[in-house]
This record gives sequence, C-alpha cells and structure tokens, in this order.
Amino acid sequence: RSMEYDGAGAIAIELNHLKPEFRNHDSLKSVIDAVNLPFMTIFYRNDKWGKPSDDERQELLLTAVNAGAAMIDIMGDLYDPSPREITLNPAAIDKQKRLIDEIHSRGSEVIISSHMPDFRTTEQVLEHMKEVESRGADVVKIVHGVNTEEELAETFKTTLALKKELKVPFVHLCNGKFRRPHRFMGPALGVAITFAVHEYDERYSYNQPTIRSMKEVFDNMHWNIYDIK
Repeated sequence: RSMEYDGAGAIAIELNHLKPEFRNHDSLKSVIDAVNLPFMTIFYRNDKWGKPSDDERQELLLTAVNAGAAMIDIMGDLYDPSPREITLNPAAIDKQKRLIDEIHSRGSEVIISSHMPDFRTTEQVLEHMKEVESRGADVVKIVHGVNTEEELAETFKTTLALKKELKVPFVHLCNGKFRRPHRFMGPALGVAITFAVHEYDERYSYNQPTIRSMKEVFDNMHWNIYDIK
C-alpha cells in the first residue's frame, strides 16, 4: 500500500521472502487484492526457507496466477541452470514454452529474465534477448554489470538497439558502478518496465532507487523517445 501511495504503476513481489505457511492461494490473493495495481510475481533460486526445485517454484508461481497475478517472471535458464541465466538446452526450452502456454491459458503474462554480473556488449545482449524472445514471452528482460564510462556509453547504445530490433517490450537494466544513470534514463529510451523500492535498504535495494526519486526524474524530464517524430 505504501508503494501504491508513492505512485507505483505496478508491484513486483519476490516469493522467496514469503514464509512457507503463507505459500498458498488465499495468502497470495490477500496481498494481490490489497491494492488496485497489477502484480508481477518472482521466485528465483534464492529461497530464504529452503531449496525448492525449479518445478516446485513454478507450482507456487502458478498458484499466484490463480490468485490474480498479472505477470509471472520465468528465468531464462529455468529447468537447466546455466551461465548468465540462459539455457540453450532444447528439452529445457521446450518445457519453458509449455509453461508459458499454461500461464497464458490462465490469463496472465510472462516475462523471461536473465541476470549476470559481467558487462555485455550490444551484440551479445541482442543475441541473448532475441533467443529468449523466441520462446513466447510477452516481455524479455536482461540485467548486466556496467562499471566504466565506456561500458555505460555502450549500454545506452544497447537500449536503443533493443528498441529497434525486438518485437516485444523489453527490460534492460544494469548493476555496477554506473548503474544509476541508466536506471533513470532507461524508460525514456524504450525500457518498458523499471524497478524501484518504497524505502532504500542497503541490504536489498542497492541497485534500485526509490519510487519517489524515479517519479521526480520522470515528471521533470519532459522527453522520451516515443515523442520523437
């Protein structure tokens, strides 16, 4: 509710923080119904309460779909843990596609995401994103490191290339020393979804600005790439 009052357009929740006794339809629905905003649910391999398998984590995400979640985050290496969170294993990819079809059949959308600490060039990001785009997601997402001026310049170039080349909406974010300029500018250059927090916390939100600070930038920029004729 605090995020709603801050002006968020949607809410993303990481189910790894949810205690096991609340991992059920009614508990998830009570959270999703608490505000009048769409929800994205996320469950990576970082559970605080155990080590559920990929299949077990997807079962909870499907429960979130039934509870009203608007979008489900699917890892790019789901069913086959791989470097830079992207699998090229045909069996794993086929299983991902079937899961995506199931989520769609229940009325929710899918974002495929990959996170990596190292820097990726424009060509590497385009190759990565086009590969996951082919799996049928509604949105594709990549997060990589940016730690020098040269890498930051390349990252802005990458965002513009993604806007031109991809057929679906995309999320392009960065971590590292030069993360903040791109985090604030990305939506003006074509990034479809960006992330912010209600309160800054060094433990959990090192890379994300607050909702209030993001809105201050957006409300005063008075420019975005969609306005260019």
